[in-house]
Amino acid sequence: MIHAHGGRNYSIYLDKKTNVLYGYLEVEDEELWARSADTEINRKWWDYMADIMETNPDNSPVSVDLDLVFHLD
Repeated sequence: MIHAHGGRNYSIYLDKKTNVLYGYLEVEDEELWARSADTEINRKWWDYMADIMETNPDNSPVSVDLDLVFHLD
């Protein structure tokens, strides 16, 4: 599903000090990626992960955009 919706280079990190999960994903097309939220497997993943992450009422993960402060290719 991730690849079918243009996602790649996906990682999830845990900050053990704060118990916060951070996800990193590169997407080819944001509109295509947004449609992945409506897939059955994605909804199952959200439900499965809901007990270990902060969620919205629909079990989607709460996300916060971070400000890029440095990047080097």
